[in-house]
Amino acid sequence: MKHFYYLVYVLSMVTATLQSQNLSQEDYKRAVSYMYNNYNNKTVFNLDTPVDWFKDGSGIWFIEYSKKGKTYKTVHFKKDQEATLLFDHEKLAKAFLETFKEEIKPTDLSLSKIEYENEKKLSFNTLGKSYVLNLESYKLELKEEKKAENNPLESKSPNGKWVAYSKDYNLYIKSTETNNVHQLSFDGKKNYEYASYYGWYDIMEGENGERPKRFTVSWSPDSKWLATKVIDLSNAEKMYLLDWSKDSLYKPKLLSYYRGSPGDTTMVYEKPVFYNIDTKKEVKTSLPKGTHINSISTNWSDKSGVLFANYLERGFQKEYVKQIDLNTNTERTLITETSNTNIDNFRYFNLEEKGKIIFLSERSGWRQLYSLDLKTYKITALTKGDYYINDVNHIDKSSGDVYFLASGKETSNNPYHQQVYKVTLKGKTTLLTPENKHHAVSFSKDGKYFVDNYSTVHIPTKTILRASKTGKILTELTQADVSEVVSKGWKSPEVFSLLAKDEKTTIYGVIWKPTNFDASKSYPIIDATYTGPHTQVFSKSFDRAFRNQSLAELGFIVMNVDGLGTSGRSKAFHNHSYKNMGNNLEDHILAIKYLGKKYSWINTDKVGIFGHSAGGFDTGRAMVVFPDFYKVGVASSGDHDFRMEKAWWPEMYQGWPVDESYQEVSNITNAKNLKGKLLLVHGGLDDNVNPSATFKFAEALINADKEFDLLILPSQRHGYVGKHRNYFIKKRWNYFVEHLLGVKPIWNFSLGQ
Repeated sequence: MKHFYYLVYVLSMVTATLQSQNLSQEDYKRAVSYMYNNYNNKTVFNLDTPVDWFKDGSGIWFIEYSKKGKTYKTVHFKKDQEATLLFDHEKLAKAFLETFKEEIKPTDLSLSKIEYENEKKLSFNTLGKSYVLNLESYKLELKEEKKAENNPLESKSPNGKWVAYSKDYNLYIKSTETNNVHQLSFDGKKNYEYASYYGWYDIMEGENGERPKRFTVSWSPDSKWLATKVIDLSNAEKMYLLDWSKDSLYKPKLLSYYRGSPGDTTMVYEKPVFYNIDTKKEVKTSLPKGTHINSISTNWSDKSGVLFANYLERGFQKEYVKQIDLNTNTERTLITETSNTNIDNFRYFNLEEKGKIIFLSERSGWRQLYSLDLKTYKITALTKGDYYINDVNHIDKSSGDVYFLASGKETSNNPYHQQVYKVTLKGKTTLLTPENKHHAVSFSKDGKYFVDNYSTVHIPTKTILRASKTGKILTELTQADVSEVVSKGWKSPEVFSLLAKDEKTTIYGVIWKPTNFDASKSYPIIDATYTGPHTQVFSKSFDRAFRNQSLAELGFIVMNVDGLGTSGRSKAFHNHSYKNMGNNLEDHILAIKYLGKKYSWINTDKVGIFGHSAGGFDTGRAMVVFPDFYKVGVASSGDHDFRMEKAWWPEMYQGWPVDESYQEVSNITNAKNLKGKLLLVHGGLDDNVNPSATFKFAEALINADKEFDLLILPSQRHGYVGKHRNYFIKKRWNYFVEHLLGVKPIWNFSLGQ
């Protein structure tokens, strides 16, 4: 009997353990509550507050959210600069009911394109229509829509005397005074087309489908010159898709688009052309013809017939800014940027009012600001230091002051937290946002004001209005409210740091834990990956504090980390990924091992990974190159073989010409190494990352006799929307629940609000 009771006890304990590991509808419901579509309506509010600047420059409007609903507010610059109600919400809701029999809750108004018609009238769009509201009487009227006068296939000169248009693939101008027509180009023909442009998503239907009509020209400010391009499609190859998503069609529709792959010469080419309106003749220049991934951009100077041209040589290792004088048919190279790896972060700005060109360059090893004098052609560094300038937000044309965002300048800050600075043309730099936090900003068109959303992943967002010259806080707009989720046990994710694979550089990451976290338990860890060298994933602001909370709620630790090779740090940091993107996950593995040693509740024998696009490549790479470390992966819309990708991305980061490294980093090449559970997902109409590589990866896995799962969303493009997005999320969650957590998943739960 003792043995019997002992056996019953053991079985009951095993049963209790298994039951405690199972997930319930409540677990899924809790996970759903942290999804993005619940922000600002159920759980968390004002994590980030975008503002709209009135076109007349009088102020801003924005929405403040709470459990009660939306409140539209405004700040008038010439008044007391306090945030006040934009209108009486009760009266507006009543006006809709009385005038149009439309019943709308005062706290549920959904307005866009709000502008002042005058001091007493406000216009806006809602319910698919435009209205004008009298702010005194609260009389509401439908606004008469002005018919678009602009024909997208023609362009009127600034002085109104000429209209440019294309006919039979050639460029023409017509006098608006005499109606006389002048043909400017004469050798245009189908697939060699003047005044056209290459559209990244120009979809063609059918085997011989027509490309959408495209027209573009650029008039000089004085209307004396015309710039445009010749688009040469004569040898360009296409990528293809099959559209199975039309319910009324029982055969797939063939779709295609022009897109070059790495190393291709059969691409769309673009050639700049220029015309003198007085002579009606083309002015030849020495500017080269380039592919659609290294085409030439031009901008008119303030001087008649003078323009600036900017272009990269193929391979992204040499870039130019040139000054072209069409009057004398001469040119001067102003800036030559070179790199042994790639040029990814160059940008220039015309400041002719001060006789300068301002540009961003990594020539010092860090992205900094420089000034070129247009008289002496001398280049001067406006900023210096071991920090990264993220963006130029505004340039004051009268003073020459440059307002910019930079990260890593203040030594006490996290290197990913950016702050706003102002630098004069003499190089004096002023910090305008002293708070030791991350600042995301929006400047007014005139540059006098900027709105600042500042926070960290731990510190809730404050949104304020500041004066640009001094950074002085003028008024507070909103404050993030997360009190409800905090009351239910939510804690902000934890920031961690460690030394990278070079054993000297500090890298940063974040981990999310479930709100019912129990340190006595053991949790699988999932790497939410994206190592695309053009960006970073570190959660630097509070609006990112919830990005992986939903998945964590199902019983996981979820991690983001930026290893060597990602952006926003030094050029040397960035260069680690050049021709080496196959090794971007090494720092992720180091981070997971570091966390496993630091925390007993992280189980590094159960490691999962998921990612989208470049993160989809990462996931496939993890599963076939590090198969003993990563056990479960979900790869969505992945570019699994760079040779099948759009040309610019791999040529920028994996190098050009195409060499054996492309073969070595291909997930298809390494498919034979798969050991764990892998789910491949792709949209059938993905015209950004063509599905072909996912299909070829699947074929390689089949040939290698590897078990895997494949989900094609036939009607979806690169990003998944609506029901298809929800289906994918459920599939991804449950793939980890079943294969990494090791419990039976639940499918019958709702992702709706």
